Amino acid sequence: MIPGRSPAVPAALAALLAGALCLTLESVAPWLARFPANWTLPATDWAGTFLEWLLLGLKPAARWFSWLLGYPMLWANAALGQTPWPLMIGTATAIGWYLGGLPMAALGLGGLGFVLLSGYWVESMNTLALVAVSVPLALAVGGVIGVAANEFPRIKSSVQAALDVMQTVPTFAYLTPLLLLFGFGPVVGMIASAIYAAPPMARNVILGLERVDPEVREAAVMSGGTRIQQLLLVEIPSAARQIMVGVNQCLMAALSMVIIAAVIGGFNDIGWEVLLTMRKAQFGLALMAGLVIVVFAIVIDRMSAALAHERRRGDPRVAYGIVALSVLVVLVFQARLPDPSTLTFLDPAAERVDRALGEFTANNGEALNQFRNGAMFYVLLPLRIGLDEAALPFTWGFQWTATMSAGLFAAAAVAGACLALSGRAVSGLLLVIGSGIIETGIANLPWPFVLVATFSLAWVASGRRLAILCVALLATVLVSGLWERALLSLYLSGAAVFACAVVGGAIGLLCAVAPSIWRVVRLVCDMLQTIPLFVFLIPVLMFFQIGEFSAFLAICAYAIVPMIRYTRHGLVMTPPELLEAAVASGATPWQIMRDVRAPYAAPTVLLGLNQTILYAFAMLVIAALIGTTGLGQSIYLALGSADVGLGVSAGAAMAILALICDRLVQAFAEGRRTALGL
Repeated sequence: MIPGRSPAVPAALAALLAGALCLTLESVAPWLARFPANWTLPATDWAGTFLEWLLLGLKPAARWFSWLLGYPMLWANAALGQTPWPLMIGTATAIGWYLGGLPMAALGLGGLGFVLLSGYWVESMNTLALVAVSVPLALAVGGVIGVAANEFPRIKSSVQAALDVMQTVPTFAYLTPLLLLFGFGPVVGMIASAIYAAPPMARNVILGLERVDPEVREAAVMSGGTRIQQLLLVEIPSAARQIMVGVNQCLMAALSMVIIAAVIGGFNDIGWEVLLTMRKAQFGLALMAGLVIVVFAIVIDRMSAALAHERRRGDPRVAYGIVALSVLVVLVFQARLPDPSTLTFLDPAAERVDRALGEFTANNGEALNQFRNGAMFYVLLPLRIGLDEAALPFTWGFQWTATMSAGLFAAAAVAGACLALSGRAVSGLLLVIGSGIIETGIANLPWPFVLVATFSLAWVASGRRLAILCVALLATVLVSGLWERALLSLYLSGAAVFACAVVGGAIGLLCAVAPSIWRVVRLVCDMLQTIPLFVFLIPVLMFFQIGEFSAFLAICAYAIVPMIRYTRHGLVMTPPELLEAAVASGATPWQIMRDVRAPYAAPTVLLGLNQTILYAFAMLVIAALIGTTGLGQSIYLALGSADVGLGVSAGAAMAILALICDRLVQAFAEGRRTALGL
């Protein structure tokens, strides 16, 4: 390609000119800086009116369905609640033995033993009852959707788009309309859990059926079976491994959503205990309840994941023996079995955690406050509102002036010109654009600049079609009156994604060159990926209290894992022949990493970035519980006031932001794969 003729150059130049015009004309045309309120449409009111009318018509059927689902809820709750705890622990141990031998049996025994000693046995069984009812419903719905998409290719693209939307809509946004439809109580959490957990199952069913060997399909056709027989007897069994991966993901999604649904209250489950103790600042008990959730998540994840792998099972006779032994213990000691609610052996540990935390914050509170304030005043606040407003005498020691802004732009222009003269015109233009964003702040960016920049980025990534789609989606947010809140959400999630990309990328690089470090980091990543979103709030609250910085840390902790995994995976998957050619040419290890491994890993790293962005948006709404602003806060407030219009509109706006980021990153990843001939 001829230098200077790359589409990235005119695209970056267009974004730069749009930003410069907006800043120059802001004083004479203030509507360029902030979209006029009288230009917006009452989309929230329209959505609220329409949905309330629609939900009013559906409410009788929904309430009947809720009443119907109440019975399996009661049965599951009674069965799990009334089953003696030795039998529950013995059953989990036996299942673990059968699925994975002694290590898995020890996991089941130790996990449920910890739950018993924590004093949260009853609450945990209530949570497990919700999962036990919601998961089969999600599996059935997801399975039917996946099979239908496979059988009718015309609807597959529509189904995929619907699944994308379902997985990008924030979790809290499900609860507001469901609360109006199904009423208050645990059934709402169960239904929300089933809706949230169905897409992973549907995706894996579609993927599994797509990967069935064509020869297997042909053999099924030649055998003379009907289409249903081919599907049930040949194709689904052939796709069983991938489908079991979907079962694992469905279980984890259901558990995560059940915990989130505790926000609506009305049920004595473990999620409600976490929320209640957090509100009371009883961080020791909150941490204990959070650890119970983590233990449940790890046990469910490991055991369900074992179903997806073909491995030698444990001797079933031993499993039956474990169950028989637990039954014998119940029969012999039934009258003397202690009430699990009284087994609070770990409460002293929780109290010690509270005391230790109090002493730590008393001794180090000043240092923690300085660290938090430094991050806020010198990093997050300038990103949000710009140096123009963030640099103040009581924070930075001086007042930012127009002269300083001019100096910043001049320095950026000189540096950009130097980069352009050295053949890196795009880098030079991006440097100037970045200086303007830092000076103005993400939350104060002019809306024409955001639209033009998004159009330009999408054009470079995939062409006109994606560019038009992205701008059209952004325009709906703009005219809905949620633009300022959307920019606040974009600022916080963007800051977290950038931090995850830098730190996670560095850790992934380190793990790629040092396998011993990866063995340790992998365990941490496995644990972080099994922790429900809710639990990430506890440790940051323990040390930094409520605030935007705590929300930022919680988002980073949840979203960093994909970046680590994908970076490491991309770097270690470089074809051996490429590495051998680089070594033969005399390249140093650093040159091999920079010129061979990194370019080849770029598509995989971009997919990791894509997952990090989606994780950040998912956590952004949960972080609204501890003091964020933007769309997440709007969704949370809408849930509290049962404002279905605001909840759905804000949820749709956040889904649009996530969807645009998803499409952009996927387009760049596809471009890199095409360039590498993959």
